[in-house]
Amino acid sequence: MNSVVGPLTLSMRTPGVAAAFVYAAGCQSGASPPALTARVARAVSLAATAPDRSEVFDRVRGVLRFGKYKPTGRGKPASEYLAKAALENRFPQINNLVDVNNLVSLESGLPISMVDVGRAETDSFCLRRGLPGEAYVFNTSGQSIDLEDLLLLACLPSDRPCANPVKDSMSTKVAPTTDRVLAVVYASPVDLPRLEDAARSLDEGLRSFGQATEVVHAVWTM
Repeated sequence: MNSVVGPLTLSMRTPGVAAAFVYAAGCQSGASPPALTARVARAVSLAATAPDRSEVFDRVRGVLRFGKYKPTGRGKPASEYLAKAALENRFPQINNLVDVNNLVSLESGLPISMVDVGRAETDSFCLRRGLPGEAYVFNTSGQSIDLEDLLLLACLPSDRPCANPVKDSMSTKVAPTTDRVLAVVYASPVDLPRLEDAARSLDEGLRSFGQATEVVHAVWTM
């Protein structure tokens, strides 16, 4: 499946997966404004009484469970890490763009990647499964994640992996100079309405808190 979202060309090679692609341009990366900080704080405070998301988490794990990849331990979807962090009052706050990303992930229960399109040095991306031997560094300590059989986003035409539902690559993470981003929301086709809501929330958040001048999104399922 191939499509165009804004100036980006996107393709999916992953049967049984649903995804939302949200492209935003004209962004201004910086500290979160008070209104966003307050929304994050409210979402975190409500986490303990929020509806049970275990079925959503299980379905996301089902999407990631493929071949050799097992979504357990440190290989769990990032949305589960954020949910636990909220309950333990250690929810991360990074900058306005990442905070919008994490807020929507917390509220939806779905994992979301965010890629700096400029740092990716391409306007073409593909959603596919990882190949044997593929890996990338995901933090400043130099730790890497094995990508074999893991659902991931790759830059084209190089086919270089840059993001996945567990850990995004350091090479394309949001930076102070970021002005264009691609957010990818991962879900089971069963959760299509939830996925569409998450895409709309990202659209709104990137406009309101990321100062984006252009935001477009598309939701696909295979």
